[in-house]
Amino acid sequence: MSGLPLFSQGAAPGRVVAVARNGPHTFSKPVRHSIRLLAGLGVEGDAHAGATVRHRSRVAADPTQPNLRQLHLIHGELLDELAARGFAVTPGVMGENVTTRGLDLLGLPRGARLHLGAEAVVEVTGLRNPCYQLDAFQAGLMAAVLDRDAKGRLVRKAGIMAIVLNGGEIRPDDAITVDWPAPPHRALDKV
Repeated sequence: MSGLPLFSQGAAPGRVVAVARNGPHTFSKPVRHSIRLLAGLGVEGDAHAGATVRHRSRVAADPTQPNLRQLHLIHGELLDELAARGFAVTPGVMGENVTTRGLDLLGLPRGARLHLGAEAVVEVTGLRNPCYQLDAFQAGLMAAVLDRDAKGRLVRKAGIMAIVLNGGEIRPDDAITVDWPAPPHRALDKV
């Protein structure tokens, strides 16, 4: 967990800092004034939008798998941490669609629903599994987004993935609220 507070259902814990999308498969995504989420697909006009997997390695393995990575969210606090360590990181550069602030994304359980802005609702599916592309972008970045908890377990800090349940336009400064799934809560794992 990132040390950010977890908030109860219905609270207004966080906000959208930036939104990004890119049509071609590239590592970074340009920041936009707004993005539109499409139910069951992802971000309109983004390379990773689709009902089935769009991540290149997953398509090669089995193109019929459901796309559990329709939306990538990173907490802005991670960007602050990385910048303090000398990395040149800004919203969108690590491939995320939504940069947030004030919400412990990594501490959410699988199945949590995030309300982004007035209409959009996404369901958290798991953690982004950092890959070699981070080091190709900036040397040492992959190790910087991995950590160990007090028990020595690997902690992936490169954000979370979600599917889009209800579409809508989202913009910077939109509020984010959380609906928690019924217990027992399942910790996030890589997807």
